[in-house]
This record gives sequence, structure tokens and C-alpha cells, in this order.
Amino acid sequence: MIYGITLILLSIIAVPSLILSRKPNARELLEKVAPYQGWIGIIFCFWGIWGIVSAVLNMGWITSAPIWWATLAAGSLVEACLGFMLGFPLINKLFLSQNEKAREKAARIRAKIAPKQGKLGVLGLIVGAWMIVASFLFTIA
Repeated sequence: MIYGITLILLSIIAVPSLILSRKPNARELLEKVAPYQGWIGIIFCFWGIWGIVSAVLNMGWITSAPIWWATLAAGSLVEACLGFMLGFPLINKLFLSQNEKAREKAARIRAKIAPKQGKLGVLGLIVGAWMIVASFLFTIA
């Protein structure tokens, strides 16, 4: 359930234009979060990568709880991608500033997925909501 809640929060930060079109008074809150967006992105990127690793380590769930396993893997992938998108400037500054080749590769990856950030954010809202529902429906003992 925590993955779903965090994915929804991350998606809200990732698609501010969608939120502002529905709730114009949300601008102040989004402006307060903006300075921390890079750190939030890095944390959620690593959280998503950890979820992907967790899904791979628990491949046995495919036989016992395939829907939950697929939900965890998909949600973690979306979370890692959105986290990367939001945290890219800080990731570039902190981790890639010394390696020109890695910085160029990261910039190419970001250029490919940047136009899809809005769609990815909406997908994150949907998958996050499903993760919350699925956590109640498909619990693993």
C-alpha cells in the first residue's frame, strides 16, 4: 500500500499542469515543493529501483500471486522513471558531473522520456490507485 501512496504523491508532483487545471489553488503548494523536487525525485527513483529489485527477488510470487507481482513490478517501474525525470538535474549534478559519457547517456534517456512525463504521471496515478486496491485484495502471507 505504501508503494501506491508514494506513487500517487510522486505523480501529483510530476503532472502539475493537470492538477492546476482542476484545482487552481494548488499552485502555492506545488511552488513550495518545487525547490525539493530534485531530492524527491532521487529518493523516489531509488525507491522504485528497490521495488524492481524486490519484484525480481520475489519471482516466486508469479505462481502464488501473479497479479500482485505484476502490480508491484509495474508500479516500481513507473516510480523509478518518474523519480528519474524529477530528479534528473540533481542526479546529473551529484552523480554524473565527473563522467561525461554517463552524463550524455542520461541526457539521451531523459530526452526520450521527457515528452511522456505527463502521460507517465497519469499512468502513475492510475497504477498507484490500483496498487492500493491490490494491496487489500492480494495480500501475501
